[in-house]
Amino acid sequence: MAITQDVKLGQGVRIFHPELVNLYGCALGDETKVGAFVEVQKGAVIGARCKISSHTFICEGVTIEDEVFVGHGVVFINDRHPRATASGQLQTEADWQVVPTLVKKGASIGSGAVILCGVTIGENAMVGAGAVVTHDVPANSVVAGVPARLRGSAAAE
Repeated sequence: MAITQDVKLGQGVRIFHPELVNLYGCALGDETKVGAFVEVQKGAVIGARCKISSHTFICEGVTIEDEVFVGHGVVFINDRHPRATASGQLQTEADWQVVPTLVKKGASIGSGAVILCGVTIGENAMVGAGAVVTHDVPANSVVAGVPARLRGSAAAE
C-alpha cells in the first residue's frame, strides 16, 4: 500500500497508519483524518475537517465536501453496470465511464453503508449504518435500510 506523489494533502492532514492506506491521484483537505486500510482513488476529492474511518473505499468520481464523517467499512461505487469483459476481452478504462457521486458538507455516513454512484447526499444528512443508498438523500434528513429510505430529520449542529 502507498501514498503516491500525486496525492494532494492539505495542511494538518492526519493519516494514522500511512503504511496501511492506498491513496493515489486524489486530494484531501486541511485537517482531514484518515484511518487504516482506506483506499482513495484518483480523481476523488475529500474536503477539509473530514473523518474517513478505517476499511473505507472511496473511488474515482466521488467528491466529499467539508466536515463529513465517513464510518468504518463504507464503500462507494462509480459504475452502474460493472463488467469484467467486453466481447470476451478484459475491459479497460476506455470501456466505461465514471458516474460521479457528491457528499455535501456536514453529512455523516454510518459504518458499512454502500453508496451507489450518481447520488447526492445532502448537507447535514445522516446515512444509517449498513444502508444501501440508491437515490439522492435530502439535506438534513436521516435515511436507513436496504434500500435506504427516509426515516426522519437530522438536527444540524
